[in-house]
Amino acid sequence: MTEEKKLLKRPRGKVRLVAGKCIACGARCQSVCPVNGIEMSEAGEPQIVLDKCIGCVKCVKACPGSALEVFYTPEELADLAELERQGSLPTEEIDEEEKKRREYVAGFRGVWVFVEQTEGEAARVSWELMGAGGELARALGVELCAVVIGNGVEHLCREAFGYGATKAYLMDHPVYEHYRTEPYLDACCHLIDRYKPEIVLMGASGMGRDLAGAVATRLKTGLTADCTGLAIDDKRNLMQTRPAFGGNIMATIMCDRFRPQMATVRPQVMPLPEKSDGASGAIVRETHTPSEADIFTKVLKIITDKKGKDAVDIAGAEFIVSGGRGLMARENFAMLQELADELGGVIGGSRSAVDAGWLPPERQVGQTGKTVRPKVYIACGISGAIQHLVGMQDSDTIIAINRDREAPIFEVATYGIVGDLFQVVPAITDKLRKAKRSQSKC
Repeated sequence: MTEEKKLLKRPRGKVRLVAGKCIACGARCQSVCPVNGIEMSEAGEPQIVLDKCIGCVKCVKACPGSALEVFYTPEELADLAELERQGSLPTEEIDEEEKKRREYVAGFRGVWVFVEQTEGEAARVSWELMGAGGELARALGVELCAVVIGNGVEHLCREAFGYGATKAYLMDHPVYEHYRTEPYLDACCHLIDRYKPEIVLMGASGMGRDLAGAVATRLKTGLTADCTGLAIDDKRNLMQTRPAFGGNIMATIMCDRFRPQMATVRPQVMPLPEKSDGASGAIVRETHTPSEADIFTKVLKIITDKKGKDAVDIAGAEFIVSGGRGLMARENFAMLQELADELGGVIGGSRSAVDAGWLPPERQVGQTGKTVRPKVYIACGISGAIQHLVGMQDSDTIIAINRDREAPIFEVATYGIVGDLFQVVPAITDKLRKAKRSQSKC
């Protein structure tokens, strides 16, 4: 008598958390569990109730950080091996909702960078985003494209090619002479509806924040503001990292069900890519323009916020000497100014120094101030709250001076000096002066 073939059902397994991968997305996994088998910890991580888990994997599919996986008991693994040997292992089941999502997402391809310009001059943040967008495009295997809107701005398309774009969408018309939300919104949405990019990046400037929010609202897609990091996951989702909860944590946000994925990035956060003057690309000219009569906003006069030739933009400085609460008084910043003068740099400060009235708001470094990326950043009497760190942690070299050896600023510092800044700073200034004098004698 021959042995009857054992009838096996495909085991469903149970779900477990992959250590270190949860991004605290807001309990998406818990919201889709049909059996209330997931509880959330105080840290925002899922705790699987194994007695309730039925292995439906809905939570696994909903997780944007790939932090959940299915595991099997030794007996179930043996059954899986037997099913595979018999050739009767069923293929992955995809529900109708997931199938529609995949088809929808597959219809969008390409990484776009909006080139912000004023009177024909591009904002530096646009070229910084070209570098970041190029990395995303290479990870996805798609084109990096520039979006140029204005009047007499075709030269910006060629400049975009120098920073890595292979194609530029140009909308050149007098109606776009000055930035106004309505015509720029109409132009962007027309281009996106027609060409369907999967990622759109804009600078987190006044213009970028206004336009990005309007575009995302009209297209009914997601937008993450003030990102400090961008990457691609294994499902072609844009991983957007930004400070959250007042800057106390760094959150990674994803828009996995809607396209395009949109993000704004603050100036000086991304490195400026090297420009290639001989690069070229394709210019796609679009003639879709609204009538001036249909636009309710009119530009009467342009008033710039430039404060003259003596104004200081710390965001573009190569050497910054910053002071915090440890300076104790406004007059003590004269000591930092001496050091900054020897370095050919500028003075900056933490929020506490600005709130105390020791420095003007335009000198503030941090989440609610300027993001800087100098060659050398010297932090004097700054403890290193996360709100300050996100504004300067990408500096090439960070020198921290603080009497508290446990200060968080030392965690990001290239060189740390534990001591009294009122002794250390003058000593450094004196050393620099002597070094300069000795060089001038040679």
